[in-house]
Amino acid sequence: MSAAFAGQDRRVPRAPLTCWFEDCDKDSVALVGGKCASLGELIQAGVRVPPGFAMTTGGYREFMAESGLGREVNLLLQKLDCTDLDAVERASATIRAAIEAQPFSPELEDLVAESYRRLSVRCCLPAVPVAVRSSATAEDLPGASFAGQQDTFLWIRGADEVLAHMRRCISSLYSSRAIAYRANRGYRDEQMAISVGVQKMANSFTAGVMFTLHPGNGDRSMMVIDSNFGFGESVVSGEVTPDHFVVNKVTLDIVERTISQKQLCYTVDLQRQVSHAVEVPFERQNVQSLIDDEVTELAWMGKQIEKHFGRPMDIEWAVDKDLPSGGNIFILQARPETVWSRKSQPPLAAPGASAMDYILAGMLAGSKVK
Repeated sequence: MSAAFAGQDRRVPRAPLTCWFEDCDKDSVALVGGKCASLGELIQAGVRVPPGFAMTTGGYREFMAESGLGREVNLLLQKLDCTDLDAVERASATIRAAIEAQPFSPELEDLVAESYRRLSVRCCLPAVPVAVRSSATAEDLPGASFAGQQDTFLWIRGADEVLAHMRRCISSLYSSRAIAYRANRGYRDEQMAISVGVQKMANSFTAGVMFTLHPGNGDRSMMVIDSNFGFGESVVSGEVTPDHFVVNKVTLDIVERTISQKQLCYTVDLQRQVSHAVEVPFERQNVQSLIDDEVTELAWMGKQIEKHFGRPMDIEWAVDKDLPSGGNIFILQARPETVWSRKSQPPLAAPGASAMDYILAGMLAGSKVK
């Protein structure tokens, strides 16, 4: 065989179309996007994370290429004037409708359906309820803030529904907001790819967010936990004023608590098997949604996650009401905190000093530790 012919015979290995979270880590962003890579890294670190799998960026690219959608989308966006908001809205609607109407290839459908079946068996639940989450590769690009631009869908059951909501996640890559943001920041569409995570739903009694620094002032000696009854959607979206706990990062003592009047929460409609907003009964609206022991355990988990990633983190969590205490708090998502972490701070203690030295130095300086 001639050298020229041998060279032509070489093939680039095909990227996997699906991947389990536990097979991913922080270096898997190009394959499964930022969210799913972070979940895999958490599992590798021994953090309690609901199991799941991802349709990879390879699956996304094959879907767009084999259907011809990739070429059509590129042609449409090349002609688009992104300063014309009405034109951006029309282009977005056209692209999203085309993506959501296009079936996956039989191979990809079979792979997703089989992974979903295996997940259901693993969780001992027929048609296990899952969250279907977008996971874009550009979420952590320097200077960019893509977080929240792609969609998440809660309490999805059945392989057909999972596949339909996967297409909706892919289409959210072309929302009007996302198209305009990328154009204004100079990001080309070739830089973008999306993976879709399928993760077992935690049947949340309480859920919310946690920052491993104080998001109001950047104090790294404190952690902040916000919580509400039901799924965490009400806290993340800002639809409710959540209960608010400030925790000392060293002692794990609760140094500040604010119990709010929580008028609504998200939970499952058992008849329709969908997530929906409901009014919190009046007698529960002012009840603390997270008990003190759970606050302490969450703060301890947050410290371990921050230590593993080496930086302050923004974490979504849930307390599963179907499981006993001591093993019912799950981490649903963890991403680097991006506001205070980007601000340079003068050192308060000498390099190599302990955490206690750092905190005491801030106290002696008469200022909060940043």
